Amino acid sequence: MKESGFFQKFWWWTKRIFLALFIAQFVYIILLKWVDPPVTMTQFWSWVTGHGLKRDYVDRDEISPNAKLAVIASEDQLFVDHNGFDWKSIQKAMKYNEKKPGRVRGGSTISQQVAKNVFLWQGRGWFRKGLEAYFTFMIEKIWGKKRIMEVYLNVIEMGDGIFGIEKAANIYFNKSAAQLSQAEAALIAACLPSPKRYKVKPASSFMIGRQRKIMQQMNFLRSDPDIQEVIFPDNVKQVKAKK
Repeated sequence: MKESGFFQKFWWWTKRIFLALFIAQFVYIILLKWVDPPVTMTQFWSWVTGHGLKRDYVDRDEISPNAKLAVIASEDQLFVDHNGFDWKSIQKAMKYNEKKPGRVRGGSTISQQVAKNVFLWQGRGWFRKGLEAYFTFMIEKIWGKKRIMEVYLNVIEMGDGIFGIEKAANIYFNKSAAQLSQAEAALIAACLPSPKRYKVKPASSFMIGRQRKIMQQMNFLRSDPDIQEVIFPDNVKQVKAKK
C-alpha cells in the first residue's frame, strides 16, 4: 500500500511539473513575439569558452533590406514559402550524411535555426531535433515570418563571438545594419555556414566567390512579392495603400 501511495504521489507531481513547464515555455514563446530574447545558450557558451559575446539587438526597421535578402539568398531561399521545414533539403542532407558520415551537412531553414539558437543548444541528437521541430512549428504559428527574420538577424553568429547583424556591420564595415550595401550584406551572409571558420575580413577568395553567388541570387529573388513583403514591409504597405 505504501509503495502504491508513493507512485501515485510521484505521478501526481510529475504531471503537474510537466504542465507547469509546458505553460511556462508557451508563455515564453508568446512573450518573445515582442521582447528580445535574453542571452542564448550559444551566446553563453561562446562567452564561457573565451570566444567573447559581442551583440546589439535592433528592430527590423533598423536592418537594411539587403541584409534580410542576403540571408534568404544564402541560407533559405524558400523561407517565405515553407511552414518552417524545407523537406526536400532535409532529405538531401540526410542522404548526403548517410553516404559521407564524416562530413555533416545541414538542411535547416531560417526558422529552424531561430528555434535552435533561441530555445535550445547546439547538437544533433534526436531529442534535441524533436524539440527543434516543436519550437519551429510554434514560432511559425505565433511569430510569423517578419518576426522570425528579425530575431534571426539579431541572434545568429556572424563571426567568432560576433552575434547579430548590427554588431557585424559595426565591426566589419564601421556602420549600422541599416546602412549595409548589397555587397556588404552578401559578404556577411557568406560566413553563415561556419562563422568561426569563414572570415568576413580579410575575405578569402573562397568568401569572395560565395559573396558573388549570393549577390546573383539576391538579384534573382528581389522582385518576388512575397519576399518583398518580408524585407520591405513598410514600402510594400505604402505602395498597396496608394493603389
